[in-house]
Amino acid sequence: MMTNVVGAACPQRKVDKEGQDSGSGLSPSPNDATEGLAALEEFLAVDRLPKVIVMTGNSDRTNALQAVQLGAYDYIHKPIQLDVLKVILQRAAYLHCVGQEHWEIEEKRGAGEFEDILGVSSAMQRVFTMIRRVAASDVPVLITGESGTGKGLIARAIHRHSLRKAGPFIAINCDAIPDNLLESELFGHEKGAFAGAHVQRKGRIELAQGGTLFLDKVGELSLALQVKLLHFLEEQRIDRIGGREEFTVDARVIAATSRDLGEAIQDGGSRKDLFDRLQVVTICVPPLRDRREDIKALAQAMLQEFARQFKKHVTGFTRQALKALEDYEWPGNVRELENRIKRAVVMAEEPRVTPEDLELTAHVTMSASLTLREVRESMEKDIIQRALLGQNWNISRAAQKLAVSRPTLYDMMKKYELEKPQ
Repeated sequence: MMTNVVGAACPQRKVDKEGQDSGSGLSPSPNDATEGLAALEEFLAVDRLPKVIVMTGNSDRTNALQAVQLGAYDYIHKPIQLDVLKVILQRAAYLHCVGQEHWEIEEKRGAGEFEDILGVSSAMQRVFTMIRRVAASDVPVLITGESGTGKGLIARAIHRHSLRKAGPFIAINCDAIPDNLLESELFGHEKGAFAGAHVQRKGRIELAQGGTLFLDKVGELSLALQVKLLHFLEEQRIDRIGGREEFTVDARVIAATSRDLGEAIQDGGSRKDLFDRLQVVTICVPPLRDRREDIKALAQAMLQEFARQFKKHVTGFTRQALKALEDYEWPGNVRELENRIKRAVVMAEEPRVTPEDLELTAHVTMSASLTLREVRESMEKDIIQRALLGQNWNISRAAQKLAVSRPTLYDMMKKYELEKPQ
């Protein structure tokens, strides 16, 4: 391990007894560390994994701090104190192990089947197994899971590994388009079918001919559109709005939802026969809090990507930041993790991201003083309150946003004594 922890000196010019330059080739200033800093950049250009520890004999910390900004792990003054050096080496070795694990995961991921999805946990390995099995068939698939867990990535992975991979992958968010426009988006329309229909237009289902149709947030479809979608699933035939004849479309359907479909069917908002058709195979994506082994690897991969994207010299996380990442509950799942890492890379002033960069300091403090149950309840109350405020206290819309039924939301509001302000 110690071969991966490099010591680099900030060199000083050698002088003879008369104080003349001895021809070292360095800058004539005894405090100049140009060559040492250049060597540091060369080290890290070849391999960013080694942890470089700069040793300096100068009392001025300017050069040492500049070395840290360039990517050195830490610096230590001469004469070296062994107990201080021991602590620095232990920390450097620990972080090197973290970095090594990340790169090994990256190599496996790059050479593996699911290059867009990272997961080393047993829960995600089960998801990968399901993807392999269903990709070879042509049956409809329903992907379930909380918002932000990556259901769309899984749908794309199924398509890329299916016999339809040469065909199109057409996605539509059923919650992002108003009901009066969604039918046209899905099924298309003929010229003159309604005011403004100046030309014939193919719908998303028709555009998916020979490929895969991905219906995200399928649980938000109106009952009328659920009937039309059920007909397509049963007959593989559709008709455009204003059309007189049905025609066949050969497209596989993959759907995703974060709603509890059992509750939605019981409440009368969803048709059981449609979802019986859709969930021939169901893939349940676990929330991030249930696969904590993946958090560190995901965070490292995201940091590397955003550092490249924003051209920032950010190389990793402090130990405190890694602990904060692992301790946090991640109610927004992978999407929230991605947003926090992106913000941290943009805001970071040092090569390593801190809990403050991630805006997780408050959560770390709270977690240290409360039980796990108290933390979860506090966060749940906060999320519910924000959803209600965001939807202007419209219970139906807030329930949809939270992917729960209205009765469930009412129970939660009663539990946390949440009432609309007068």
